[in-house]
Amino acid sequence: MNTNRFKSLATLVGCIALGAMHGFSQSRPNIVFVFSDDHATQAISAYGGRLAEVAPTPNLDRIAAEGMMFTRCLVTNSICGPSRATILTGKYSHLNGFFQNEATRFDGSQQTFPKLLQGAGYQTAIIGKWHLASDPTGFDHWEILPGQGSYYNPDFMTAEGKHRETGYCTEIITEKAKTWLSEQRDQEKPFILMVQHKAPHRAWDPAPRYLTLFDDVEIPEPDSLFDDYSNRGSAARDQDMNIENTMTMGRDLKVKEGDDTGQFVMQAYNRMTPDQQAQWDAAYQPKNDAFVAANLEGRELVQWKYQRYLKDYLRCVKSVDDSIGELQDYLEENGLADNTVFIYSSDQGFYLGEHGWFDKRFMFDESYRTPLLVSWPGKVKPGSVNGDLVSNLDFAETFLDIAGVEIPGEMQGGSLVPILEGKKPDDWRTTHYYHYYEYPGWHMVQRHEGVYDGRYKLMHYYDIDEWELYDLETDPSEMTNQYSNVEYAEIATKMHADLAALREQHDVPENEVRDLTDVDMHYHSDSIRERGLAKKAAADAKLKEASGGTDK
Repeated sequence: MNTNRFKSLATLVGCIALGAMHGFSQSRPNIVFVFSDDHATQAISAYGGRLAEVAPTPNLDRIAAEGMMFTRCLVTNSICGPSRATILTGKYSHLNGFFQNEATRFDGSQQTFPKLLQGAGYQTAIIGKWHLASDPTGFDHWEILPGQGSYYNPDFMTAEGKHRETGYCTEIITEKAKTWLSEQRDQEKPFILMVQHKAPHRAWDPAPRYLTLFDDVEIPEPDSLFDDYSNRGSAARDQDMNIENTMTMGRDLKVKEGDDTGQFVMQAYNRMTPDQQAQWDAAYQPKNDAFVAANLEGRELVQWKYQRYLKDYLRCVKSVDDSIGELQDYLEENGLADNTVFIYSSDQGFYLGEHGWFDKRFMFDESYRTPLLVSWPGKVKPGSVNGDLVSNLDFAETFLDIAGVEIPGEMQGGSLVPILEGKKPDDWRTTHYYHYYEYPGWHMVQRHEGVYDGRYKLMHYYDIDEWELYDLETDPSEMTNQYSNVEYAEIATKMHADLAALREQHDVPENEVRDLTDVDMHYHSDSIRERGLAKKAAADAKLKEASGGTDK
């Protein structure tokens, strides 16, 4: 036998096989999933609305221009951690076990899409906010913020421990993502990179370079800024998330002179370097001095709070938009853009003054609907706009389908790939189920579940047994509860049937009520916990009085 010839042939076969494997890995799309926290569609100019002209987001708009913008992407539970758990598992909160932020811990041993992608040869990485209490599993690389994280000089956790970085969180996360792409990943494998920003989460601390952005701009107010909650139930009236009373002067509004809690110093200012503090003081102090001198009250005070809140929120969004641009540029400059699916979303929407609120939690549109923008060169028609009922429940299935990985039957959503290709399945959902659990807790929003069919929305606050029905075609701002209106009786009956069908479809236990009263919610201050529990006691007393003095 000619051993040299045999070795040459073996080498040739090996090279062909290796080349084929390399070609296969390169043909499978990469996925860059950029995920923010509390980013409302109202604050992305591609979606239009009152903020589009005063606070444009050109890089986010570019994703929409090059791909598809979803106008009705709905969350299953409008709160940070539960949304993230749903995305990882493709399951509702009652099945993945993560119901609320402070009192639950994500079970990392369960099946998740990163684990399935890993098993299929993808390299997986997550950088930024995690907010699920346990350590990430299923990732080849992870570098996460502990808890909520900090905007200035944030700590990061890895498998090796915790360390602190100097700088602004959004910018640091972006640089870490580019470093992983350029230096740390296996260049021979397809990848999914999850870039997860803290911004624009409360307390909306802007980057140094944007501290004075919008100073000369008047931010348009929503029509419902001074909502009196008439024609709604008690849940809207009894919440604790309104701009007028709930926002703190120190932590939220950056007025040190009005900070009676010490939260401003504790959570932001003391983390800064002397140079950062100097920039901060130069930007805010003149504005704060003018505010204190004005001694505003009543309606004028609410309007000032709204302007300060929105400007800081939009300043944080500006940094997120910059991050999108930097990542897009990196992919193009390094020959990765043509084979990369670029996806942007947020864990839920947010109230930007609508109904006089900030925060999320309710099934009302502003927090129930989250942004979703997807570009996929050669697959998605540029400039597409989709109004189907899609959900964060669908993300896991979509990632797996993009990678050509079999979707487990236990996942509860559906792949968006056919929709992205312009071929919506005939059996695509026409109704969507929602369930929020965290009460009593931050912002004191009553637990509720509901169903939405694209026009009508039925909501049930089951602890207080109140029902609400909204017609979003005639009442897009959801100002009038039609549940007791006889003209909507047939609609209400249909929506009740839809809700029952979705509960059955998604295996929601018949008595799915989580009593969190005795759970340690880890409040950041005793005063917030006491205020929340006082509001609950008042609501319980009111309910007892209404029911004739008996507990319900």
